[in-house]
Amino acid sequence: VIKKINSSCHTPYPMEKYFVSSFLTSIVIYFVLQGQVCGLCGNYDGNSVNDFTTRSQSVVENVLEFGNSWKVSATCPDASSVKDPCSANPYRKSWSEKQCSIINSNVFAACHSQVEPAKYYQACVTDACACDSGGDCDCFCTAVAAYAQACSEVGVCVAWRSPSICPLFCDYYNQQGECEWHYKPCGASCMKTCKNPSGKCLNDLPGLEGCYPNCPPDKPYFHEDQMKCVSLCDCYDDEDGKIYKRDECNVW
Repeated sequence: VIKKINSSCHTPYPMEKYFVSSFLTSIVIYFVLQGQVCGLCGNYDGNSVNDFTTRSQSVVENVLEFGNSWKVSATCPDASSVKDPCSANPYRKSWSEKQCSIINSNVFAACHSQVEPAKYYQACVTDACACDSGGDCDCFCTAVAAYAQACSEVGVCVAWRSPSICPLFCDYYNQQGECEWHYKPCGASCMKTCKNPSGKCLNDLPGLEGCYPNCPPDKPYFHEDQMKCVSLCDCYDDEDGKIYKRDECNVW
């Protein structure tokens, strides 16, 4: 059951949010919520035609009318026009087109027949043109990562990053002399953690790229709070969701 409070959608069911980068967040909701959510991300009913549903539940075609209806604060002024970033920043257009051409290149050739690249390429160019005050590479990299994620979701894994193109340095998370963290372009399988020592997941997690730990046999559990592999876990309390040190555990 969805409760609407102050014209916003609220749900008792869990939604999982995965922080991918400073510019990209992935939100995953369960099938039970299909057709029962609302907002800027659509209503998840399998019909893209009615995704532009306003806060007042009217289906519109104008992107400004749709976006303005979901303002959090009434004091925030309405957006009055959709600006073309490449026209506003023409000096960035050629760079953006060149960088984003990786989406149409052989790097993603295996995915082109599965996920149409045209709209992702255009979105990449637009985003890259818009980032004119710093973070230009982040905008470009995030746009390409969005296409790579779409490919991953249809079963096509593309390892597109390189030392010169949007590198991810997972070694940053490794302690001195250790090599537990590695980059995986299409995510990792369910692993043993201190909150999930069995290593079995009830729900399949999306294959999100990023840095993942490979825990060795002598340290098979990943400690979520300490962000490292351990041989023995502390105590995890299902009720409050916290991990307690072993000497603070209450055994019933």
